[in-house]
Amino acid sequence: MQVAVVTFDGFNELDSFIASALINRCRKDGLEAFITTPTPVVTSMNGVEVTGQRPMEFVTEASVVLIGSGVKTRHVVADDRLLSMLPLDPSRQLIGSQCSGALVLAHLGLLGGMPACTDMTSRPFVEACGVTVLDAPFYAEGNIATAGGCLASQYLATWVINRMLGQDAVRDVIGYVAPVGESQETVERAMRAVHAGEIALR
Repeated sequence: MQVAVVTFDGFNELDSFIASALINRCRKDGLEAFITTPTPVVTSMNGVEVTGQRPMEFVTEASVVLIGSGVKTRHVVADDRLLSMLPLDPSRQLIGSQCSGALVLAHLGLLGGMPACTDMTSRPFVEACGVTVLDAPFYAEGNIATAGGCLASQYLATWVINRMLGQDAVRDVIGYVAPVGESQETVERAMRAVHAGEIALR
């Protein structure tokens, strides 16, 4: 069970690293995340250089693909070459986006008529694609999920872990990283956010 955390140049560190770090706490159970990049090295919005762990071709192998956010997402969706590197298939993959990553899903035609979550800066650009943006941190329909706000990346990770391994794994991971003394309430908040935003497959 491999997860591609797609990370473009200009990426937001919180969006890519929180999701991958939480998911990688499940390595012992066979669930592992990899920073997946279109070039060998990408630079974050704050100047942090990161070497990708997997090339973009990895997205076709991954069971889960999460599209990270960043300050150059509008350049990404204007680049047909980059979009062509994302042949995603929701019939066999879990697909999620973080903040402006929803713009990528919209341009790939993956959102259809479903609403989405994104950050406030990206909202008008996502809406310009004909997508209804929710005032919520997380929303999912079937195998596609969107999260809005940097710290909502914990909800995206919670969704992945819950779908792949179940609630006990979520409790282990989120409970461990929660602020001391707030373990139970942090787990409950994460699960509540995911359940509130999730529509079961019909």
